Amino acid sequence: MPLSNLNEEQLAAATCKPGFNLIIASAGTGKTSTIVGRIATLINGGVKPSEIILLTFTNKAAQEMVQRVSKFFGKETAGAIMAGTFHSVSYKLIKQLQVNITLKQPNELKTLFKSIYEKRVFFERDDSTSPYDGGYLYDIYSLYLNSKNNEEFGDWIVEKNAGHEIYTDIYEDVIKEFHILKKEYGYANFDDLLTIMLELLKTNEFDFKEILVDEYQDTNPLQGKLLEAFKPKSLFCVGDYDQSIYAFNGSDIGIISTFADRYDGAKVFTLRKNYRSTKPILQLATKVIEHNERIYDKNLEVVRQDAEYSPRLLTFSELFDQYEHISKLISQSTTPHSDIAIIFRNNSSADGIEANLREFSIPAKRKGGKSFFEAAEVKFVLDIITLMKSHNDMMAAIHILEYGKGIGKAIAKDLFDALMKLGHGDLFQGLFNPDPNIKNPYESTKTKNIQLGLFDDFAELGSVSKFKDCGFDDKFLGNPILKHPKLSVEGGEFLFEFYLIVKDLKRIKNPRSAIDHIFKSNLYDHLIEMLSNKRATRKDGQIDPAMKQTSIVRINRKITLLKSLSYNYSDIEKFINAMVLGGSEMSEGDGVNLLSVHASKGLEFKEVYVIDLMNGRFPNQKLIAKGGSIEEERRLFYVAVTRAKDILYLSYAKYDKVKKLSFVHSQFLKEAGLIKDDTE
Repeated sequence: MPLSNLNEEQLAAATCKPGFNLIIASAGTGKTSTIVGRIATLINGGVKPSEIILLTFTNKAAQEMVQRVSKFFGKETAGAIMAGTFHSVSYKLIKQLQVNITLKQPNELKTLFKSIYEKRVFFERDDSTSPYDGGYLYDIYSLYLNSKNNEEFGDWIVEKNAGHEIYTDIYEDVIKEFHILKKEYGYANFDDLLTIMLELLKTNEFDFKEILVDEYQDTNPLQGKLLEAFKPKSLFCVGDYDQSIYAFNGSDIGIISTFADRYDGAKVFTLRKNYRSTKPILQLATKVIEHNERIYDKNLEVVRQDAEYSPRLLTFSELFDQYEHISKLISQSTTPHSDIAIIFRNNSSADGIEANLREFSIPAKRKGGKSFFEAAEVKFVLDIITLMKSHNDMMAAIHILEYGKGIGKAIAKDLFDALMKLGHGDLFQGLFNPDPNIKNPYESTKTKNIQLGLFDDFAELGSVSKFKDCGFDDKFLGNPILKHPKLSVEGGEFLFEFYLIVKDLKRIKNPRSAIDHIFKSNLYDHLIEMLSNKRATRKDGQIDPAMKQTSIVRINRKITLLKSLSYNYSDIEKFINAMVLGGSEMSEGDGVNLLSVHASKGLEFKEVYVIDLMNGRFPNQKLIAKGGSIEEERRLFYVAVTRAKDILYLSYAKYDKVKKLSFVHSQFLKEAGLIKDDTE
């Protein structure tokens, strides 16, 4: 049974009485075994699996825990546990309550948001403060939703940056229009799942006996409110304040630090035995993290007594010498590539080491920074498939059409609105059978409003004569959609290819077949040409042929991987939902693990390299200046170091000859005792 393998501290936590229990579980102390033991205790005590919620930071973590429970209680029992992230559990419960929503990737609705924003003109401006661009406004609005108390967005913005007060009316009106459109089309991103669930809990109750929360230190105020809204009879929260690294996403370390004050009769348990790392690695990590304020006592004990390698500091005169030397060390290492991790703080670090690994013919899979599902080519294919299931999906249509030359987000939104008007609310009707009585599908319905940045975008229609030699069929050439005054010949040709692929896919029901058809289409060829040119353009504006060929291979490889993911799905809707909910957890390929610190969370490796430990890069001084903290950067360092089980390398360089920058070592190396004097 799961309880028989637990140590004394883990067993005490796993078998504690129902109530409000917090378990402080440092890196490598067996928190997963403790959570599985707790679930076993609940089931053995008569709690039905369907009366348990298990909230984890990733869906993968939830699946692994449920799998371990199934070894003891069977798949059916374990499968009845409501397990997953805050977002995926909310999605399941929303579906249970038969609320219809169309789920979108976290950043996908940014395109819609920007299409609305780009229609605004900031007539009044403050010379000292420029308005936020649409993408950044979308991101900080997401941060606001996750971290706000009760203040309005405009007030929250002014509190953060008083210079933006002059723009708040336009900001708030863009957000208002954004919400109206989301509601009209039933869209929900990850933030919306939590806010919708919060509203539903005001009028619906669920009889869950206990809620278990993993990675509790990374809970943000919105998630905290959701937990409270469930009115839990019993909470079992597991976390480590030293691994709280998601402040940029609104997580609040105060939630874990005030647990005992917020819940009457709360109990705090501490897991002190570390099973992962050798003593020198743990001592180094502890020495640094103790510079942060202590919230709960730990006094970790190393269980492992096997061979020890002291952490090694690697110092280099030049940045790329560092990357080359590490690649050489890995090429000579006897550790399997899958058990080696290179951990970086900034994407520029990852780009440099990835290129050098390639020089040594070392395969690498990169996770962090940008996920597989955020790649333009992957999103493009998924959006076309989405239209086959929900052909009035505004977001998917805009996201596809914006790739036409000269189109962009705002014109793509114009084209979508016009097609809907021509088809009386049906995009495909507007595309294939437009109403002949509608002569101007672009007629604006918005009233001019200087305060809200609203102006007429154009006054008259364009001519379709420019498209007569493009090879369009007569039916498409007669569509008033081509009368947009800003639609170029290349944009019209792209629109025609879109018309042809939609026509071809209308009869396809299987996601794998749909990907095959898209892969062979002229529309996909257009996308490849555009993306590969963009990615192969040098600083002098010339296209590098070798880089272009490499880009084409990578693009095709991603779509091949997407196709392989579709093999297990015969239903397009289930395939799309699976890709959205699991998208952020995907990594690509095999080989050495190239990870951002955030992506390394929860993982462990025999051999770890933490690179670019220079002041400015790690700690990241730019992010500190924007509202971060040295304490958060120190926690990031702690997380990176404690991924190592046996071998740990820490490295830094003194100079970047490309950017002509000199560096000073990270203060964390001095705090770790690896550098004795600032002049070294």
